[in-house]
Formats: sequence, C-alpha cells, structure tokens
Amino acid sequence: MARIVSLTVVALAAATLSALALPAIAQSFGRSYPVTMQEPDPGVDDTGRDVELPPEYRRTPVFYRSDYPPGTIIVNTADRFLYLVQDNQTALRYGVGVGRDGFQWGGTHKITRKAEWPDWTPPPEMIERQPYLPRFMAGGPGNPMGAAALYIGTTVYRIHGTNAPQTIGQAVSSGCFRLVNEDVQDLYSRVAVGTRVIVQHQ
Repeated sequence: MARIVSLTVVALAAATLSALALPAIAQSFGRSYPVTMQEPDPGVDDTGRDVELPPEYRRTPVFYRSDYPPGTIIVNTADRFLYLVQDNQTALRYGVGVGRDGFQWGGTHKITRKAEWPDWTPPPEMIERQPYLPRFMAGGPGNPMGAAALYIGTTVYRIHGTNAPQTIGQAVSSGCFRLVNEDVQDLYSRVAVGTRVIVQHQ
C-alpha cells in the first residue's frame, strides 16, 4: 500500500513539474490562446510602448476573401484581428485586444457614434466588478479609451484606442476591442456612423 501511495505522489509531482515547464499558453480544444494578462491601471500612459507591438499585429493590407461590402468591419476574437473590408479579396487588418475569458461575445451591429479622445465613464457592471476604478476620467493619453472610439450599436462595447499597447493580441478587456492609438485613428478616418460591425466569436 505504501508503495502505491509513493508512486502516486511521484506521478503527481512529475505532472506538476511538467505543467510548470509549459509556456504560458492555455490549451482549448486543440487551439492555443495567449493567457489573459493583467489589465494595466487606468491613468498610466504606456502609449510609447506601441513600438514593441509584434509585426503581425501592425496594420497591414491582406488577402481576405469576403462577400461583405467594402467598409464592413469584421472582428475575429479568436485570432485577435479586426478586418476592414476593401473589396471581395482584400482588407486592412489591425491587431486588437479582445474580451477576457467570460467577456467575449459575437453578433452583428452598426457603429452608432464616433468620438475622438473620448471621456471614460465605466458602466455600473464594471464598477461592481472593479470598485477601485474611477467613476469618470477625462479624455487624454492615460485614458483607457485612447485616441478615438467607435460605439457599437446600443451595447456598452466599443472599438477604441488604448493607453496600454502591450495588451494588443491579448484577452484582457470587459468586451471592448482595442487598437493602438495610431491604428484606431486610421480606422476612425475610414469608417462612418452606420458602418456594419460583425463580431465573430469562435
């Protein structure tokens, strides 16, 4: 009996060491997702870190076959990309940060409002989860909304800039989609109120 217990303890220890040796990637049904990182505090201006953005998350034209009309925004939450359809074979691709586990969603909406350097008023649901957040923050470099925001339908979600470019490609938000400020300003200049937004949650 003692030998069986001993072997069990050794097996558990080996499994634990193996798990610790794995990279910080969560496995989900055979697909790897970056582990959710800690959301930086609001008010901290890390915008200068956009120079660290990995090349795959920088704005770039790509081959993208689609039946959606030019100007349509498509967000792929699994791959962490936002596509602005140019024609039936090309799109502009932007790297985005998406909702963390439990805060991802999908659906079709339209842009109902646009704002540059918007103020930030966390919704009551967010305050309830994170009571330390400010109740209001004026627009500016340290504001989590960044340089611009596109408001999605009647939801509380937005496509917006960020004061924390290191979160692009990560799943950290409460459901919004964030881009580095340079990219959200570019997107802002290309789309109008009424633009269709398709959020693909896989």
